Amino acid sequence: MTQTDRIFRSLSWIIGIGCVIFLMLPIVITVLASFTSSPVYTLPPPEWSLRWYASLDRRSGLWDAVVLSLNLATLSTAISLVLGTLACIAVTRGNFRGREAIATFAVSPLMMPGLVVGVALLQFFREIGLRDAYLSLLLGHIVITLPFVMRTLLASMAAFDFSLIDAARTLGLSYPRAILQVLVPNLAPAYLTSGLFAFLASMDNYPISIFLTDARNKTLPIKMLQYLEEQPDPSLAAMSSGLILLAVIVLVFGARTVGLNRMIQG
Repeated sequence: MTQTDRIFRSLSWIIGIGCVIFLMLPIVITVLASFTSSPVYTLPPPEWSLRWYASLDRRSGLWDAVVLSLNLATLSTAISLVLGTLACIAVTRGNFRGREAIATFAVSPLMMPGLVVGVALLQFFREIGLRDAYLSLLLGHIVITLPFVMRTLLASMAAFDFSLIDAARTLGLSYPRAILQVLVPNLAPAYLTSGLFAFLASMDNYPISIFLTDARNKTLPIKMLQYLEEQPDPSLAAMSSGLILLAVIVLVFGARTVGLNRMIQG
């Protein structure tokens, strides 16, 4: 290795470590701020305390928002997995014009600003007369979770041997049962990866949910925004730390079951 190679390698390491620090620093600061005893955000904290975690029980409507977010994330992820599977089979196996356009359209919400998608959904639901906030939120979260499923499953199905499905059907299985018993187990890592990312995307979504909530149906991010306007104390850092912990648990679970490299590639 030449001197120039050593210099560039060292420079790459320095830039890489700097990027990691830059990205992780806000998360670390948020977690540290949640353990302060002060009623305001101060670092370093005067004393370490769990008072803001204990105060979460006294936050009005917090657990209702948590339950609603979990409900929406679970349902929207499950529905997206079903719809994504059917759409990916059609795109992968179908022989018709516009297959690539359908695949691009399915992942297009990832390419557009969330606020634009939120306004569009709000106007569309008004035009068709949909006034139910929960159903609007569910449909909106399906729109934002489906691209994660489609993006991962399309890549995996492109390498799947569909002759296995045909063989299962010759042995007496119906097409839906062949999908469940052959396709899904073989693509289990892709389903797990896409499902985990879709779940997190739904739990953390703010720009779409803010247009579709009402007074009785507020997701956790929207409720946190309300708390920020009413009483911006470090309990918000405690809530954020809970979401960070959820993301860490999901990533660790995915890394243990699928492998971190496959999750990143998916």
